[in-house]
Amino acid sequence: MKVIKNPFFIIPVIFFWTNQFFEKVMGWHSSGFLSSYADDLLAMPVILGITLQIYQWIHPKKELFTFSKAQVLVAFVYVSIVFEFLLPKYSSTYTSDYWDILCYGLGSIYFYKFINHTRRSLIRSKV
Repeated sequence: MKVIKNPFFIIPVIFFWTNQFFEKVMGWHSSGFLSSYADDLLAMPVILGITLQIYQWIHPKKELFTFSKAQVLVAFVYVSIVFEFLLPKYSSTYTSDYWDILCYGLGSIYFYKFINHTRRSLIRSKV
């Protein structure tokens, strides 16, 4: 199944962009979990999902290409370091929050379990 047709990818994308629209365009900010952690929770499924789709378009394996656990882990560590340690150090726009890292981790697990699969692996899991 193409990533862009996978409902487990489409739903986080819709939630992510809806949240961005309300925050950036409409100027609405809630003070709870949604405002603080929704983007961080949805970031990895969106980032890795888009990246996986691009790889499947250009890689010889096409839709059979998936990311390994190690690749997903590297992406998680990279995003965590950049957004929670490096950017806050050099820009006041960003703040470091260890809960964000937990959200990136949960988003990475969600991506690996529900988005990062091939049609063949789906058939195998149903048998």
